[in-house]
Amino acid sequence: MLFAFVCKDKPGYLNVRMETRPAHVEHLNKLNAEGTLKMAGPFLDAEGKPNGSLVIVEAESVEAAVAIADADPYTKAGLFESVEIKPFNWVFNKPEA
Repeated sequence: MLFAFVCKDKPGYLNVRMETRPAHVEHLNKLNAEGTLKMAGPFLDAEGKPNGSLVIVEAESVEAAVAIADADPYTKAGLFESVEIKPFNWVFNKPEA
């Protein structure tokens, strides 16, 4: 099952995002190599600066998805003000379709 992580950064935490980005990208690369990561990228503010994230993963359960989200270096660094984890149905433009 697919799960979408809709993550909102804490205001004023761009420096935390940028300092933690290499570890975050390494984490996503690992998930991608395992076939768990389906897509990911930042949300942008009006100036084009990242202020949140959308990550879509495949997991067996919501509990497994939560564990994946909790393991993200951004989460561990305290970057996010909120993280919503929602079941996701990829209908259009899915690469395997």
